Amino acid sequence: MKILMVLTSHDRLGETGHKTGFWLEEFAAPYYAFRDAGAELTLASPLGGQPPLDPKSDDPGFQTDATRRFRADAAAQAQLASTLRLDSVRAEDFDAVFYPGGHGPLWDLAEDPASRALIEAVYAAGKPVAAVCHAPAVFRHARGQDGRPLVSGRRVTAFSNTEEAAVQLTDVVPFLVEDMLRANGAEYSRAADWQEHVVTDGRLVTGQNPASSEATARALLALLA
Repeated sequence: MKILMVLTSHDRLGETGHKTGFWLEEFAAPYYAFRDAGAELTLASPLGGQPPLDPKSDDPGFQTDATRRFRADAAAQAQLASTLRLDSVRAEDFDAVFYPGGHGPLWDLAEDPASRALIEAVYAAGKPVAAVCHAPAVFRHARGQDGRPLVSGRRVTAFSNTEEAAVQLTDVVPFLVEDMLRANGAEYSRAADWQEHVVTDGRLVTGQNPASSEATARALLALLA
């Protein structure tokens, strides 16, 4: 079982002067869910190398068993520091793809042609794609074999408009993920803010927020079982 995890390379939170990147819990919890299930993991990002960590996700209040395990795991840290360039990986080499969130993907992965090609190839090959929190932004331009948006007519979730408002970034992000999914014809659903919510529709798995990261990974593993 070979799973590709794709992380952002973008580290600027719009024009705020603040940093962003990937959200630690959304990487760490799935990473260990996959590893403990016996998966062979490959990490990639648009620029390769060390992906930028959203510094807020390192705050004490956001730490979990998975993030603490990662901080004590030198091998995992070394693997994260040496991600492959996304345009160098091949869809046929993997059984599934998982995208952790954080605000970074809104700027780079949502627009990245290599990411779009990867998603379309993996899905067309009958293999699952999963994304959590802001990472469903990666479906913005992805198309199915019928030429329609990949999410059109599919049940999905992602970071909600009210959650974005709660973190006061509605006017900072380039687009709202919930609005984009709806505009692309998806059937968007959500739980209350910050509550776990995962949706599986065929080979598409999406999670709403950081609380949903491990459950999203487990839903992907269920498709691979």
